[in-house]
Amino acid sequence: MSASKAAAVLGLSPWESPFSLWCLMAGLVEPEPQTKEQARGHYLEPAVANWLADRHPEYRMLPGGTWVSNDRPWQLTSPDRLFYAGDELAELIECKTDADGREWGKPGTNEIPLYYLVQVLFQMDTIGARRTRVGLLTGRLEFREYVVDYDEHYAAVIRERCESFMASLLLGDMPDLDDRKATYESLRRQHPLIDRAGKYFMEPGLAIEVIDALQELESAEAAVLTAKGKLLVAMGTARRAYFNGDLVAIRMAKGAEGVPFLKFEKALPDISDLVGAF
Repeated sequence: MSASKAAAVLGLSPWESPFSLWCLMAGLVEPEPQTKEQARGHYLEPAVANWLADRHPEYRMLPGGTWVSNDRPWQLTSPDRLFYAGDELAELIECKTDADGREWGKPGTNEIPLYYLVQVLFQMDTIGARRTRVGLLTGRLEFREYVVDYDEHYAAVIRERCESFMASLLLGDMPDLDDRKATYESLRRQHPLIDRAGKYFMEPGLAIEVIDALQELESAEAAVLTAKGKLLVAMGTARRAYFNGDLVAIRMAKGAEGVPFLKFEKALPDISDLVGAF
């Protein structure tokens, strides 16, 4: 079990679910090709590392290598780089890129995305390190630096969950299905062949669940189109729409002659207190 998989085990990864990771590690599906985002991170990793090295001449930077826990052979990690003070390992180094950057807090703190926090805690727990320095390059070409110290309690929780996950692989105890996209994509890839003559007759319970969900989706899509139309009318020629100071949507067009369309923010304002009040 590597550090990059730990967040998926806990259900915190944006890219993998416990189910999709289990199927991958069990050999039920092949690894997916590298994404553009992953390739970008690979190409820019040396730049982030060099920036950190320049900021900390008190340390000597070395390649990260691959480490296996002395006590748990199943636990391994490959940090991006290492900071040495003389002959002593001082810090682990992780180099990240994020085009958005909104999940990252104030530089100099440990306010990094939770899935990366799980990764670096797992790394420190594997190696026995006490601190990780995380370098970030944002989409605005801004470098940032964060510091995460080892937390024995949270590291133990992560370790125990990962150990249970590894045991489930040996026992063939597959995780339950969930509503994550990664789970659905994993299921799609498990049966690439199509039997043209094959037929499956649905059980009543499954038929009700599928048809009801599709009908609800159709109704929801209609409601979304109506709401977007009302927003377009209200915005007129305005480019941006805000609620309580938070950006909600932007009117955009492809090219000078393109017809404007709405692009909504990924992180929308919390309106739970307002629902039902109007």
